[in-house]
Amino acid sequence: MKIKSVTITEEKILLKTPFITALRSVENVEFIRVKIKFDDGSIFYGEAPATKAVTGEDLESISQNIQELTPQLLGLQKDEALELIHKSSMGSSAKAALDIALVVQEKIEDSEPIKTDITISLGSKEKMLSDAKSAYEDGIKLLKVKLGSDITHAIEVTNELDQNFSDVKLLIDANQAWSVQLCLEYINGVRNCKHIKLIEQPVKAQDKKALQMVTQNSPFPILADEAVFTLEDVKYVYENQIADMINIKLMKCGGVSKAIEILEYAREHQITCMLGSMLEGPISINAALQLAFNNRDVIKYVDLDSPLLYKEPSNLLNFHFDQGSFYTQ
Repeated sequence: MKIKSVTITEEKILLKTPFITALRSVENVEFIRVKIKFDDGSIFYGEAPATKAVTGEDLESISQNIQELTPQLLGLQKDEALELIHKSSMGSSAKAALDIALVVQEKIEDSEPIKTDITISLGSKEKMLSDAKSAYEDGIKLLKVKLGSDITHAIEVTNELDQNFSDVKLLIDANQAWSVQLCLEYINGVRNCKHIKLIEQPVKAQDKKALQMVTQNSPFPILADEAVFTLEDVKYVYENQIADMINIKLMKCGGVSKAIEILEYAREHQITCMLGSMLEGPISINAALQLAFNNRDVIKYVDLDSPLLYKEPSNLLNFHFDQGSFYTQ
């Protein structure tokens, strides 16, 4: 079975409300969808969103990377194509789009529902509390709370969420907005909170020393996100005790095949993982959800809430969502 054609389209999905973090504010999910057709007539799809603030890629660069590699992919079998893709210099999201289309995962054996968080976007304290209340009333008790550089605001929001909702889990995400000093100020200000389960990537991704210092001085687990793209990054963070946990995202590591390598390493070394995502389309979320179902022993938290943020449901999503959980169809 050899690749006959590779085509791409640019897609957009409107969000219910703007998605706001310390890094960006967007109103749509914008992504490239790749279609790979084989000589036996079979067709497979992959996707990659534009997340320049994280991966450095935009829609144009993802499209260009895929188009430039396409002539070399034609006529190759899947394994040959994957080897070429991951040896190339293209960006991680462009690799992920092609990888998702080429890697066929095992069937889901354990169909027990998977809980996902939902993102509470950065905003006024009142807006964030209102959004949290709406999510809670919808049965979602795992909240990914986006915070910014205003540390007083961050402390106030966290404390009020902790006090107002008795049985939620708070996943705090500063998106690299803090210095070590601000981290310690935040930690001191929320030290009595009972529902904080982790603090995600509070300092700049490239400043591993700062992340290590925060980890050493935090009573809450510290999750490395933008600091870990590849398996080599994960090994470095683990071996140097830079963070307590890691966040695996298909768009950072280059797709399903590379995520599986990281998960195998994490399993071997008992590293706790989150399986996360950017704002993504339904096909890439399908791939991530299948990974979550098949690797629940090493994935403690799932951050795959993009479909919950779409203004209209997608008929391409292969999983059913209800009361904070994804179910197999």
